[in-house]
Amino acid sequence: MSQTHYISNELLDFKKINTIIVQELLLELSEESTHKINASRAYLDKKTAESDVPFYGINTGFGSLYNVEIQDHNLTQLQENLVRSHACGTGDYVPKEIVKLMLLLKIQSLSYGHSGVHIDTVQRLIDFYNLGILPVVYTQGSLGASGDLAPLAHLSLPLIGEGEVWDGEEVAFAKAHLEKYNFKPITLKSKEGLALLNGTQFMAAYGVYSLMQSHKLSYLADIIGALSIDAFNCNRSPFDALVHYVRPHRGQIKTAERILSLLDGSEIAASKTKEVQDPYSFRCIPQVHGATKDAIRYASGVFKTEINSVTDNPNIFAEEDKIISGGNFHGQPLAITLDFVAIAMSELASISERRTYQLISGLRGLPAFLVNNPGLQSGMMIPQYTAASIVSQNKQLATPASIDSIVSSNGQEDHVSMGANAATKLLKVVQNVETVLSIELLNASQALDFRKPLKSSPFLESFVSYLRETVPFVDNDRVLSYDIKKCRNFLRNLSLDTDELYT
Repeated sequence: MSQTHYISNELLDFKKINTIIVQELLLELSEESTHKINASRAYLDKKTAESDVPFYGINTGFGSLYNVEIQDHNLTQLQENLVRSHACGTGDYVPKEIVKLMLLLKIQSLSYGHSGVHIDTVQRLIDFYNLGILPVVYTQGSLGASGDLAPLAHLSLPLIGEGEVWDGEEVAFAKAHLEKYNFKPITLKSKEGLALLNGTQFMAAYGVYSLMQSHKLSYLADIIGALSIDAFNCNRSPFDALVHYVRPHRGQIKTAERILSLLDGSEIAASKTKEVQDPYSFRCIPQVHGATKDAIRYASGVFKTEINSVTDNPNIFAEEDKIISGGNFHGQPLAITLDFVAIAMSELASISERRTYQLISGLRGLPAFLVNNPGLQSGMMIPQYTAASIVSQNKQLATPASIDSIVSSNGQEDHVSMGANAATKLLKVVQNVETVLSIELLNASQALDFRKPLKSSPFLESFVSYLRETVPFVDNDRVLSYDIKKCRNFLRNLSLDTDELYT
């Protein structure tokens, strides 16, 4: 029987989200959240019934139409028209695992009781999450400023019986699919459409997903880097703690400690036949990998704040008797951070490709291209080309999106974050890093075999032995695309300690 995660004021963090996903926990509103949602809705209904004052998005138009008052009998149509008209997404489908994260984060944001939504609307979103009813959402369409309007409109359409949802691997019309569950369309009340569409859950879900992957890849980069260190017969002295305590960046210290731990017991590392110095791509692993760790850690803090925030507009403060129109939907904190992580992760791939290049260069007793008969065999020549191509693409993808802005809504929305573009390209960068590390793993494990009978550390020998169950040593030329894919799947399916990843 599935366990339950209660939506409450308790902060979400990456470890908790990982638990919810991995253990497939069901969502349920806590009593506290239920009370806050109901109290907020009751206050909003009372306030609008007693006041003739226009409230933005509640009884007015949207965007540059903010000064157009809407009559009470049209308020439901106003909200439903908002959802329909803003569903202008295009491009690729958002991956289903990210759509599910969007649902989780939207539910969390609405649960704080500052959005004025009806409890039935939040419960329907919870039903979607628990039953795996995932709306079809598109990657393009958000400026990341008035919230992720277009993506969140597509996320919300099935609530009113419109739009599309996933039915297995097929796309189905929401109305017909929801009838299987006896779900009738929600009748949106005042402000509800705006509460659903305003918000940063598209950017936030992409960011959380990419950062969770980044934490794992950062850890794996250290393991694969340690394999390459032994494969290239490098010195351990650059990882001595004394070096890093005089330049005590947290990520640098952590990386050096981990590398020494991974190499503990290595016969290769203990051997004396070494060059005086090693190339930077080996010697400076603590400094480069460490800087990426620090960037990921900083970004994780930004996103932890964001996913535990209210990001729609206007905000309702029942106890203070205020309805305030503000700008919490603006994605600038996320956009800048997403760009920062893209740069940081790109560097993991960049230094990884350089280590691969050194390994295949015929240096330090290794055969050219890590094959027994170079010339007749091309061996590992071309995987390095592939890695170089991907690293070059990452340089293009790491160009910041957050420095761009295009005026919209007749000048009312005159500065936007472009955080949605930063979010989608970060995911591509992260996927590219996974592939480049897979190529380094393929090369490092191949090179390590040429160091026999000397062995690496017990941990690294075990790691390579596990890899060899699916990716054997390359004796003769073969289609290495398959090997790269197998290495990528090997890394993707590794289960790692979350305490180690998220601290």
